[in-house]
Amino acid sequence: MTTTAVPIPPTKRGILILIWAGVALAIAIAAWLAFQGTASAIATNPNSTNAQFLVYNKGRTGVVETASGLQYQIIKRGTGDVQPTDTDVALIQYNGTLRDGRVFDASKQPTPLPVNGAVKGFSEALKLMHKGAKFKIWLKPELAYGENTPDPVKIPPGSLLIFDLELLDFLPEAVLRQAQMQQQMQQMQQQRGGAPGGPPPGALPPGAEAPPAMPSGPPSGAPSGP
Repeated sequence: MTTTAVPIPPTKRGILILIWAGVALAIAIAAWLAFQGTASAIATNPNSTNAQFLVYNKGRTGVVETASGLQYQIIKRGTGDVQPTDTDVALIQYNGTLRDGRVFDASKQPTPLPVNGAVKGFSEALKLMHKGAKFKIWLKPELAYGENTPDPVKIPPGSLLIFDLELLDFLPEAVLRQAQMQQQMQQMQQQRGGAPGGPPPGALPPGAEAPPAMPSGPPSGAPSGP
């Protein structure tokens, strides 16, 4: 007795292409997931280099890298069309951490800081912000303190710094200094019992709030230049 084999109908060319495309896609996805897992492991490993971390971080959603190497992520967009310049004083809130999450500094209240009085990366970030904006920024050592840190215990030499930064407001430094001088004159007149004929020219009106004190240099603990 002979058995006749049932022939298998040939697979259409279009179906074969779809099958192979699906296989290739599955392989590509598996390779991408493996790469992402490896990159994440390298970045979070305390023994990895800053360069390895920054390569990984640059690829994360929403992270932008500038020509200088500053990396930032916009958490909240500010308002208006004007941004701080080197001649302005910024009123900020900030929290600074190392790669391992240790906090090395944080503002306890709104802090005035001359824009050009900060380290390079911090100053650059401020000039990208609008009033009311919140950024997360990553500063490679060359844009932070490098090897010359103000406190080697809190900030080891060569540290990559991470800041949560909020720009509350900013004013031209000249305007702020003039307002302070007027406030000081008003206070002096009050201490002397008041000048006849009313307050001195340019004094702030009664009830007006004095501007924040201008620092003679960067505030204590703030990201000043090396």
